[in-house]
Amino acid sequence: MLFFILFYFMYLLLYIQFFVFLSSVEHPAAGYKKIFETVEELNEPISAKITGIIPSWLSGSLLRMGPGLFEVGDEPFYHMFDGQALMHKFDLKNSQVTYYRKFIRTDAYVRAMTENRVVITEFGTAAYPDPCKNIFSRFFTYFRGIEVTDNCLVNIYPIGEDFYAVTETTYITKIDPDSLETLKKVDLSKYLSVNGVTAHPHADADGTIYNIGNCFGKNMSLAYNIIKIPPAQTDKSDPIEKSQVVVQLPSSERLKPSYVHSFGMTDKYFVFVEQPVKINLLKFLSAWRIRGTTYMDCFESNDTMGTLFHLATKDPAVYLSTHKFRTSAFNLFHHINTYEEEGFIIVDLCTWKGHDFVYNYLYLANLRGEWEEVKKAAMRAPQPEVRRYVLPLDIHREEQGKNLVALSYTTATAVLESDGTIWLEPEVLFSGPRQAFEFPQINYSQYGGKKYSYAYGLGLNHFIPDRIVKLSVQTKETWVWQEEDCYPSEPLFVPTPGATEEDGGVLLSIVVKPGAERPGFLLVLDATNLMELARAEVNTIIPVTLHGMYKRRA
Repeated sequence: MLFFILFYFMYLLLYIQFFVFLSSVEHPAAGYKKIFETVEELNEPISAKITGIIPSWLSGSLLRMGPGLFEVGDEPFYHMFDGQALMHKFDLKNSQVTYYRKFIRTDAYVRAMTENRVVITEFGTAAYPDPCKNIFSRFFTYFRGIEVTDNCLVNIYPIGEDFYAVTETTYITKIDPDSLETLKKVDLSKYLSVNGVTAHPHADADGTIYNIGNCFGKNMSLAYNIIKIPPAQTDKSDPIEKSQVVVQLPSSERLKPSYVHSFGMTDKYFVFVEQPVKINLLKFLSAWRIRGTTYMDCFESNDTMGTLFHLATKDPAVYLSTHKFRTSAFNLFHHINTYEEEGFIIVDLCTWKGHDFVYNYLYLANLRGEWEEVKKAAMRAPQPEVRRYVLPLDIHREEQGKNLVALSYTTATAVLESDGTIWLEPEVLFSGPRQAFEFPQINYSQYGGKKYSYAYGLGLNHFIPDRIVKLSVQTKETWVWQEEDCYPSEPLFVPTPGATEEDGGVLLSIVVKPGAERPGFLLVLDATNLMELARAEVNTIIPVTLHGMYKRRA
């Protein structure tokens, strides 16, 4: 009897350790530095050692994008979003797993490897003229104009029957998801009036793609265009050639567009959050020609505007200029989900308090520091918080000063002010000191744009990814997977075929454990409780990955 009591007690302790949010975890060995180091691509796929049991129905490929080359010759890249695009694939077939990776042959990569130096300016790394050229050639290089990077390290998604690796410029790169070969470079600005688009589009069930991007128009006018790319065409033509702008949203400042990383979409509405992190357009167009200027140099913060929410209907697509929402300042990169209910639009976001740009803290020198230095830098950065905002659709002047939110399950408020704007206060769904819930995922195929219960995210501990978190957006309960000296990536949700529960499925994440015999592995978790089902280990370090997708086997 005593044995069973002790066994139960030990199990209870393990359970608590596994599922309680561990905010006090330290990383004195600084193994996280390994995920920011250059690796070589593989000549062929390598087999993984599997422990546990991979569900038999899980047959397909996990595709991920991220930086893999952090220096060229003697020239380093300085920012996390500068490393050259490396595509990863864990292929699952007949209970076997292989791992493969290959650099995308972008212009930025090919020219850098050819000249053994940084040739095209990246997010936080400036390119300089070839020192071997004579002084006249170098002079004219300075004033040749903007050469925008095509370094597609951020995400991958399907358009029609094809797959594209993307960043946040108008250049997207068509790739073969099986061989990882680079097929062709596409410039979206040839088909659409945009100067950049996000790496986080939305998709309808039929494959129609929606995205948003900045547009610099005539007389330096500025707007945000929501674009639509149709699904695969019966005549096998390229859907991109039939893409169009469906609605235009105004900018609050004429020469300073807000940084846009994602947006919200329901069955009937688009939601765009205009944040106080701005791109100084004049600086971008003029200072760019000055030696050493990068994209990061063109960002600035508006410390007085707060944050604005814009609404547009989807079909027909019309901007709702009468609905003016505002709230206090925050940084925004990732929408979790957006849905409508009883005359309200609910918007769940991963926010960072204030107007100070979070990307200022993602230089590699900060992320590669010793643990105590990493923590000190993070203490200066904005505080992360998961928030729910509620936007009322029915607005009446006589309700001035009253909370318009009538939903019983949220404490978020929306109050009509005398100038006709509606001031929003959020409900906080998750918050911990320097503990971020980021890179969010949901059961998108069934609950994207609809009322939902669960979100899955990558836990950032002072910007270091060290855990996977499941969050109930209804009860605020959290579940955590975490292992010592392990650094996971964004968890992708894959539903079990025929599942009736929202969380019926698995989470897939690439994890790095630097001190292990096989330091890289694919982790398979049960999405209901974050219990480990299996891992597929490979004898290679895998650098940090940002976003990706799961491609089912045909």
